[in-house]
Amino acid sequence: MKVPSALLALALLSACAAPMGGGGAPTGPVARTAPAIDPFSSLSTLSAELNAGRITSQQLTSEYYGRILEIDPTLRSVLALNPNALADAEALDAERRAGRIRGPLHGVPVLLKDNIETREMPTTAGSLALAGNNNNRDAPLAARLRAAGAVILGKTNLSEWANIRSGDSISGWSAVGGQVRNPHALDRNPCGSSGGSAVAVAAGLAAGAIGTETNGSIVCPASVNGAVGFKPTVGLVSRTHIIPISHSQDTAGPMTRTVTDAALMLSVIAGSDPADAVTAQADRRRGDYLAALSGERLQGARIGVLRFNAGFDPEVDAVFAKAVDQLKAGGATVVEITALENRSQVGSNSFQVLMHELKADMAAYLATTKSPHRTLADLIAFNEANKEVQMPLFGQELFIQSEATKGLNAPEYKKALATARRFAGPEGIDKLLREHKVDVLIAPTTGPAWLIDVVNGDQYTGGGASTLPAVAGYPHLTVPMGQVRGLPVGLSFIGPAWSDARVLGIGHAYEQRRGPLPQPRFLRSVEADPAVSKTLQPRTLTPEPVEPTL
Repeated sequence: MKVPSALLALALLSACAAPMGGGGAPTGPVARTAPAIDPFSSLSTLSAELNAGRITSQQLTSEYYGRILEIDPTLRSVLALNPNALADAEALDAERRAGRIRGPLHGVPVLLKDNIETREMPTTAGSLALAGNNNNRDAPLAARLRAAGAVILGKTNLSEWANIRSGDSISGWSAVGGQVRNPHALDRNPCGSSGGSAVAVAAGLAAGAIGTETNGSIVCPASVNGAVGFKPTVGLVSRTHIIPISHSQDTAGPMTRTVTDAALMLSVIAGSDPADAVTAQADRRRGDYLAALSGERLQGARIGVLRFNAGFDPEVDAVFAKAVDQLKAGGATVVEITALENRSQVGSNSFQVLMHELKADMAAYLATTKSPHRTLADLIAFNEANKEVQMPLFGQELFIQSEATKGLNAPEYKKALATARRFAGPEGIDKLLREHKVDVLIAPTTGPAWLIDVVNGDQYTGGGASTLPAVAGYPHLTVPMGQVRGLPVGLSFIGPAWSDARVLGIGHAYEQRRGPLPQPRFLRSVEADPAVSKTLQPRTLTPEPVEPTL
């Protein structure tokens, strides 16, 4: 959809003054016009089109803006649009005409999750408490994208506070942005907390996006929306000026349509940041992730199958079995892994770590902002004072639990941190890789998307491969592997610390064997699929004819 520049400028000013998205129930299927470019093109394809002069960055940015304005009022995946994006695109086009091309991202529009600061837009984490949180600065991650020539198109919606306010939350909901909807079936949940980033990529609203993860917030939404999501080794990408939960587990990462695109974006955002001590090794450890893809093959790879992370859904198991067969057919050796001792120690201790670090890390972040709020206690008070709009569906018991913790010097915090890391890393992933002599581990990422449920909150369908790599701080890639009744499910690839290139390479090799998968259909529900709706109608059996007796 092409939007005249003057009309678009007015729309963008309006969009930035208020959240994107419309009210009411889903109206799908969503009407779509034929664009000048295929909005589902990979980032790499769009880069090639720009390099060949078949499209300009300004045209591309305008096309995506038009598509967002047309489709996203139903999906609510884009929380705000960047009012400077068209001017930025025009400037990048001028650079290209002058012979300066910054790299593969030059002129390509991307979206950032709205807990990552950018200089033109507020950064809210979806909360009204930070509605005016514009500190006129870029997170180093955003600055790296700009330096590489990317156009920052806007901010994506998210589970408010990255899903850490309440255990009864509805993933994809925020007070600022409303409820994000899964583009494959609009009554289904996008998972969280980077649901907006995953939906925007899956729905063809941007060439790529950045999400963040503490535990599952990149890989789960990518899996249930049919996108590629990559959680890097913690320490490879700066977290400065990103609204935090946990300095032990937080990281940002790319959400894209292909593994190649994820590698391309990671090559740009990876690197050391003096303001984030955990990234001290990043410059030494980072690699050419695109080059790693071209050299990686399944032939000779040894892959461990985490059976203890499967078996929760027969239909997911069937898709997973096909993926395993494809890996074998590519030459990989598959090793069955049925158990991990002390796995139960990881989740409970990690939760205690998050509760302690949230309080400390949030105060440290707020101290650097122009926000009137300075502590988690301030945010709790704001929520309570504005509970009719800020807490209409669920409360803030996790905020309150975190506020009651005793600080990062508390013995219970230090013990929980050491225990969680030990059983997730050295005696978890590292032990499995070593004892079974495998290069990576695989499992279904999670089950298919569940219904949005304002009564019961999130109803996870089972499984979940995110906890071990999240707590250990190790790389985790999810690649779409198929669908269950029209809903995507992903295949997880997990490796040891700093094996990002190898994990991406093996995931890419699998992706090449898997082949194409269906695009979103924007159905009102799974039951609206004609193939499914037919099965819900009453049936009768035609009696077999009876031969007359003579």
